[in-house]
Amino acid sequence: MKNFTEELRWRGMVHDIMPGTEEQLNKEMTTAYIGFDPTSDSLHIGSLVPIIILVHLYKCGHKPIALVGGATGMIGDPSGKSDERNLLDEAALEKNVAGIKRVLSRFLDFNSDEKNAPVLVNNYDWMKEFSFIGFARDVGKRITVNYMMAKDSVKKRLTGEAGSGMSFTEFTYQLIQGYDFYHLHKNFGAKLQLGGSDQWGNITTGTELIRRMNTEEGDKEAFAMTCPLITKADGSKFGKSEGGNVWLDSDKTSVYKFYQFWLNTSDEDAEKYIKIFTFLDKETIEALIEEHRQEPHLRKLQKRLAEEVTAFVHSKEELDEAIKTSEFAFSNFTKEELIAKGEKVFNDIFGEFFHAEVTKEQLGNAAGIIEILADTAAIFPSRGEARKALTANAVSVNREKINDKYELSEADFLFGKYLFIQHGKKKNYVITVK
Repeated sequence: MKNFTEELRWRGMVHDIMPGTEEQLNKEMTTAYIGFDPTSDSLHIGSLVPIIILVHLYKCGHKPIALVGGATGMIGDPSGKSDERNLLDEAALEKNVAGIKRVLSRFLDFNSDEKNAPVLVNNYDWMKEFSFIGFARDVGKRITVNYMMAKDSVKKRLTGEAGSGMSFTEFTYQLIQGYDFYHLHKNFGAKLQLGGSDQWGNITTGTELIRRMNTEEGDKEAFAMTCPLITKADGSKFGKSEGGNVWLDSDKTSVYKFYQFWLNTSDEDAEKYIKIFTFLDKETIEALIEEHRQEPHLRKLQKRLAEEVTAFVHSKEELDEAIKTSEFAFSNFTKEELIAKGEKVFNDIFGEFFHAEVTKEQLGNAAGIIEILADTAAIFPSRGEARKALTANAVSVNREKINDKYELSEADFLFGKYLFIQHGKKKNYVITVK
């Protein structure tokens, strides 16, 4: 059996590990779980780390459980948060849980008949049976308030370091998550909980609860292991792009944009991400990093990273389409070729350049192209600057150079509603015409 902790360690994916965890994993097939918070009906690339950890776990011969927090999602995890989360209603939560199950099923085969086949569970299925009094009596009495208050996620909120206090609802979160571990330990034989480093407090509450709720000596074994939270080299938050979250569903983030996100990774981040987000072996990755350092301008590392992650999350076919779109975007394409690609590809490529919305009446009332570029769409700070650029032959509409005498017509509206303006080689704008 492949060594799971060794595999994660060289990839830089181990932060904290409870004593005895590695010995347990090396001793026998171990059932381990990770929880997914249903705050949306999809998952973004921040969730790729726990997904990949579960896939590694499975590949190493262990049994993964993916838990969707239908119950805990009603409360909201306070770990790493400075403010109380908005509570979701039951309908929204149900929609989110279904969406997350759908996404997870793309990466883990929950219908497999193998001995270590992945399992998908929803903690609402067992938490719904509890009354408040029943939970307080059977679970609440096992853990002291002193123990719960000693956790960093609680201390920071109570001392005012992060936010302004904590509600009783959020305070109970670690106890409910702890009970999840107990339930999975008892009913599925789960001995290990995995998660991000911000989850250490919640996870260790679970191991403690298992020890206190189980009376039989042999049933008290429970372990914890966390991975570091992923950040960018510049300290900014990982997983965000110009348009917000980078999602794992193509209807939220197109495959082209997803591919471009990884392709635009910095050199320093690419060296770290290729280990975390791909399943390439150590020798292959070390050779790629060395090649990249010799010829960084070729961006071989970023290209391989983008290819591997896009194929894993979407498919090889969709990766090929994303590469074709990428090649087209940087080619000397014409207006006709752009139209032939369709509106979706146009939005994928140029969506980040959306600049202004104008009406056809505003365009019609403008004295000419100079007024449109300077006043109506505010692409240039003044009419003088617009005239100067036009005179220098530095402005194009839909890839065709124009001068200060140019008159817009209906034929200029791509897909009936866009004007693609370029100023020089690097400044791009999209005007949406209403």
